[in-house]
Amino acid sequence: MRIAKIVIAVVCAAAAIAQVKQPKPKSQKEVDAIMAVQNATDPKARIAAIDDCLTKFADTEFKPALLLMGAMTYQQMGDNENMMVWAERALDADPKNYQAMLMLGQAYASRTKEFDLDKEDKLKKAEDYANKAMELIKTAEKPNPQITDEQWADAKKQMTAQSYEIKGTAALVRKNYDVAITQFKEAVNAATPPDPATLVRLAAAYDQAGQPDAALPLLEKVMNTPDAHPQVKSVAQAERVRAMQIKKQKEAPASNSPQPASPSPQPVPTPTPSPSK
Repeated sequence: MRIAKIVIAVVCAAAAIAQVKQPKPKSQKEVDAIMAVQNATDPKARIAAIDDCLTKFADTEFKPALLLMGAMTYQQMGDNENMMVWAERALDADPKNYQAMLMLGQAYASRTKEFDLDKEDKLKKAEDYANKAMELIKTAEKPNPQITDEQWADAKKQMTAQSYEIKGTAALVRKNYDVAITQFKEAVNAATPPDPATLVRLAAAYDQAGQPDAALPLLEKVMNTPDAHPQVKSVAQAERVRAMQIKKQKEAPASNSPQPASPSPQPVPTPTPSPSK
């Protein structure tokens, strides 16, 4: 896992409150409740400890951080419904919580389908969250003094890349392939190094735009990246097969016989880092 992703996982719970002040517990009992969250050994135990802390200490200054950690934990568990609920709560607690915005933007963009009746409403929410987060990230201060300036700069680049990727995903749902390509390229350029999953999404956008020659080198790069997630490599392989089929169809001489349809693109998983204790 790249250092920037590790840094994001470590700082995101604190980032929700970094804009205002460092939180302080009001009693030893509150300290104990917060430590129980920190010491939780599995996601379910962490959620239970967060619930307990928020119930007993409703006015805790740690509320935005705890809610964000809850959203991250549900994301880790693959429970997108509860992740969105907790991310919304985190955003209510701190309207400048750019991590919650990114989580919600990604969820709206990736879960919206072509024929959803509320497609445009959801895609607009995704884009609004991405744009707001991107603006806040530009001036966001380092939330933890133990993080080096270089690590924080890398983390901000990764989060900016996430913002572009959200907008690229929304463009794909609309079948605005040129826009999707532009946004995914921005995401690739913003991150150092680029996320392999983003490269696969960019390749998929090229394929859907009828440009397999631009997609194939990206897919080869992902498949040859040693630390790329196995699921991402698997999707890259499937997308490569699709790109080769599109390329073959484009190079074939014109005829009156119908060409076989190319397979649909596979969704690219987004492996998420575990939230810090």
